[in-house]
Amino acid sequence: MNTGTSTQDHFADELHRIDQAGNLRTLRTAVHDGKHIIVDGRRMLNLSSNDYLGLAADGGMLSTFLSSLDDRVPAMSSSSSRLLTGNYPEFDHLERQLAASYGKEAALTFNSGYNMNMGILPAISDTSTLILADKLVHASLIDGLRLSAAKCIRYRHLDYRQLTDLVEKYASTYPRIIIVTESIFSMDGDIADLALLADIRKKHGNILLYVDEAHAAGIRGAHGLGIAEEQGCMDDIDFLCGTFGKALCSVGAYVACSAVAREYLINKMRPFIFTTALPPLNAAWTSHVWERLPDMDDRRRHLAAISEKLRTCIARTGECRSQSHIVPLILGASTDATDKAEELQANGFYVLPLRPPTVPARTSRLRFSLTAAIGDEDVAKLIKELEK
Repeated sequence: MNTGTSTQDHFADELHRIDQAGNLRTLRTAVHDGKHIIVDGRRMLNLSSNDYLGLAADGGMLSTFLSSLDDRVPAMSSSSSRLLTGNYPEFDHLERQLAASYGKEAALTFNSGYNMNMGILPAISDTSTLILADKLVHASLIDGLRLSAAKCIRYRHLDYRQLTDLVEKYASTYPRIIIVTESIFSMDGDIADLALLADIRKKHGNILLYVDEAHAAGIRGAHGLGIAEEQGCMDDIDFLCGTFGKALCSVGAYVACSAVAREYLINKMRPFIFTTALPPLNAAWTSHVWERLPDMDDRRRHLAAISEKLRTCIARTGECRSQSHIVPLILGASTDATDKAEELQANGFYVLPLRPPTVPARTSRLRFSLTAAIGDEDVAKLIKELEK
């Protein structure tokens, strides 16, 4: 028996099953041109980007950054983990900058949001830890839960009554409880009540609060620091996380935390210890963008305005739980979502279907991801198309 052939047949059969269910994923090469994207020869308005502030679609900031570099251009590769020879001054500068912005003692950067969420939770938990996570947290957080030695319970999405009951039930049983949530949820665009979670944390001395602001950093709050800033509870979050690869137009992720937590992660977090660091050039670019973040109110206000227009349109046709720039149109069956996406693409709007297992069964959807590069006239055309 040829084991290799048998395995390949298994792969092929599974792909066929996925295809028959309408959930097959493929890679499509894309050319980006400002707020537009060109795929398969078609030029479309990009409604699937995480470039929330529109910085990637605007080359002006990059030109400013490149012109600011002196004769010493930061290295293109760290060539090592930070615990060996890869801890360049650019990382230290960026982390001090992040800590100061959030009013925290320290910050630590990572290669990606996935890398961060997979690594922090296993590092800060053990068999005597209970993790209480929102049911709809991102896959990276779910993988972090699976890799941890902690007991994990996922409470119903945004159901803080159930969360409170779980805390009361287990507060005296576990020496450490970690509450885990996103701030803006990536599939529905709804928002966690971080202030309420902070109140729950303050009532018990053994609770830590872990918040992933991946889809809020840069675009919410008076200085673009996220929902925690908007809700006035940054000081009450133990692990305040975010990414650079979305609104910040860069790559990597970060946590703002206490100094002792930072040192603990450096010594215990396997993806940090055993990973080659990001290129110092990327850290310098991220620092350049971060420094200018407080001055981007016009972009944030515009994004909020066009998001409200689209949410109002979606609400006229059905349920709309979104409170942000991520606006789903839930269609149910995977084939319905795929067909609607193809129809919109044919009319110049690049939006993609989200299907199981990314979203629960029978909730396949189109996920409109708006950016500040999209104009009022673009949204008006989209709404007209959706209302046909």
